[in-house]
Amino acid sequence: MDSRIESRVGVQADAELIWDIIADLGAWERWNPHEVQVSGAIAYGGTIELTERLPGQAERRVAARVGEWQPMAQLVWMERRGWLFRAIRYFEIEELAPGRCIVANGAILSGLRGELFHDRHRQAIKAAYAEIGEGLRRAAEG
Repeated sequence: MDSRIESRVGVQADAELIWDIIADLGAWERWNPHEVQVSGAIAYGGTIELTERLPGQAERRVAARVGEWQPMAQLVWMERRGWLFRAIRYFEIEELAPGRCIVANGAILSGLRGELFHDRHRQAIKAAYAEIGEGLRRAAEG
């Protein structure tokens, strides 16, 4: 069974501007307090490497594969932590009207260890994703 953790935030900016901020991987540290030192290529089969700093957990280096991406709409990357844990991480941009968007960022955790991880860390990760969303909102509206 898959477990989802997601945060959504309204952003007073165009989808193009929000996408430009997300696509600039090297600048994530300016607005994203939990996923830093980001590098890689947004391309099908490309890789994204980052340092993850989630509350209550040890800092760790993540190497993930880009699964899907569509400019001004979504970025999805996937990480496997052994055969019992898979994490899909994403940003989705929904433009409601010019200059008004909803941005979701979250994770889908699967596998036995993924479910256990979700149960143990859900509240802390949800709070971290809310902080990421707020940081992105401030960067886009600033």
